[in-house]
Amino acid sequence: MSKKVTTDSAIEIKEVYTAADVPACDRQEMPGQFPFTRGVQEDMYRGKLWTMRQYAGFSTAEESNKRYHYLLSQGVMGLSVAFDLPTQIGYDSDHALAEGEVGKVGVAIDSLEDMQTLFSGIKLEEVSTSMTINATAYILLSFYVALAKQQGADLNKITGTIQNDILKEYAARGTYIYPPQPSMRIITDIFEWCSKELPKWNTISISGYHIREAGSTAVQEIAFTLSNGKAYVKAALEKGLDINVFGRRLSFFFNSHNNLFEEIAKFRAARRMWASIMKELGATDPKAMMLRFHTQTGGSTLTAQQPQNNIARVTVQSLAAVLGGTQSLHTNGFDEALSLPTEEAARIALRTQQIIAFESGAADTVDPLAGSYYIESLTHEIEQKAYELIATIDAMGGSVSAIEEGFIQDAIARSSYDYQRKIESGEKIIVGVNKFQTTEKDTTPVFRIDDSIRQIQTQKLAQLRNNRNPAKCDQVLQGLSDKATAGENIMPTVIEAVEQKCTLGEIADTLREVFGEYK
Repeated sequence: MSKKVTTDSAIEIKEVYTAADVPACDRQEMPGQFPFTRGVQEDMYRGKLWTMRQYAGFSTAEESNKRYHYLLSQGVMGLSVAFDLPTQIGYDSDHALAEGEVGKVGVAIDSLEDMQTLFSGIKLEEVSTSMTINATAYILLSFYVALAKQQGADLNKITGTIQNDILKEYAARGTYIYPPQPSMRIITDIFEWCSKELPKWNTISISGYHIREAGSTAVQEIAFTLSNGKAYVKAALEKGLDINVFGRRLSFFFNSHNNLFEEIAKFRAARRMWASIMKELGATDPKAMMLRFHTQTGGSTLTAQQPQNNIARVTVQSLAAVLGGTQSLHTNGFDEALSLPTEEAARIALRTQQIIAFESGAADTVDPLAGSYYIESLTHEIEQKAYELIATIDAMGGSVSAIEEGFIQDAIARSSYDYQRKIESGEKIIVGVNKFQTTEKDTTPVFRIDDSIRQIQTQKLAQLRNNRNPAKCDQVLQGLSDKATAGENIMPTVIEAVEQKCTLGEIADTLREVFGEYK
C-alpha cells in the first residue's frame, strides 16, 4: 500500500486522478461568467496582465518617495504603501507610544503634508495605489482624496484600494483601535461615501493574507476571509446600501504559499464560492458577484537560513497566483526574513513577475490548468471543506460573533501549532532549515532604519501645528465628534479635518473618545 500524502489543509492526495474525480457540474464553466471559477475576465491576461505591485514604505515620506520613483522606473504598474505601526494604530510620531517604532515596518504618515511628500512627482490620476491600512483607513483615504483634490485630479478617475478590513485584525493581526461594532460602522461610512464620490476606488480588501501568515491552512484562509466578507456585506445592507453598487468595489487579498496545486485550487474555489454567496445575499449584477483579488507571496514561508532559496519559493508562489487568476501581485524580496527589502531584492522580486508574464507562457491562455482532473478535484474539495467551516461560523451568528467568542483565533492557533510540530519532527521538510543545512555564514546585506526618524517627524509636527489655525482645527474635530455620536457619515468631516491640517493622531483620538478602545 502506498503512503498517505496530504496537502497542508489535510486534504488527502490520491496517487492518480481520472475523469471520475471531477464533478460533472464543473466541466462546462467558462471564464468571465458566473460563478467565475475560471477567472473574472473572458480573455484574462491576453487582454491585460495583472497589475505588478511592489509593497514599499519605510522611514520618512521622502525616502519612500525615492523608492516609488525607482520602482516605477523599473516597470511597476501600481504602488503599494506599507505604513509604520504608529500610523496603523492612530498615533502621531511624537506620541509616547510611538517610540522605537517610527518608520520601522513602513512609512510614517502624520499629516496631509507627509502624504504630499510621499507622492511628490506622482500624479494620482495616473497610478493605482494600494494602501495596507485598516483601523485608520478612513484617515489615510482622506489624506489621499485631499491630495488628489490639490492636484486637480478628477475623483471619478482615481483608482486604488484601502485594505480597511478590521475583522482580520481582531482575529489574526492586532492593529485595531475601536471595538468591532463602531469599526464596522466606519467601514460602511466609507462604502457609502465612495459609492457616490470615488466610484472606481476599492473600498475594502478583505484579507486572508494575515490569517494565513498567523498560521491558518489554505482552507481556513478562504473560509474565514469569505465569512468576514459576508459580515461586511450584511452590515452595508443593514445600512440600506445597494449591493449591486458597493459589491462591485469589494476586493480581496490572499496569500500564496508553496504547495502550487493547492494554492491554484484555493483561488479558483474562492471565486466560485464568493459568486454564490453574493447571489444568495441578493446581488444580481455579475460584477457585484466577481471575486477580484490581490496576491502577496507568503512572508511566513521565507527563511533567514540560505535566504537566496527564497527566490525559488517566491517564483513558485507567484506562478500559483498567476495560474490561479490573480488581478494584482506583490512578490516578496528574498531578504525579508532578515530586514526590509533592499533595492536589489525588490528588483529581483519584480523581475520574477516580469519573467512569468513575458517568458513562461503562463499568461497565454485563460485558466491553463482547467480540466486537470487533479486541479478540478482539489478545487471541489477545498470548496466543500471551506463551506463546512463557514456553516459553523454562520451558526455562531457570523464572523463578528465568532471572533468575539475566540473561535477563529483558536482554529488558527491550532493549525499554526500543528504545522510547527511537523517541521520540528521532520515530517514537513523546509529546505535549508530542517534539512540540507549549510554551515557557511550568511553575508546577505541587511537594510536598517535609523531611530532618528522620530526626531525628524516630531520637528515636522511641531512646524505643522505652528502654521495652522488652531480654532478651525478644534471646530472641525468637534464637528467630527458630533457626527460620530449622531451616527452620521463621518467621511466629509474627516476630509475637512485633514485639509485644516489636523493630524492622524488627533482625528483617531477624537473617535477614541466617542467609541472607546478595544482591549
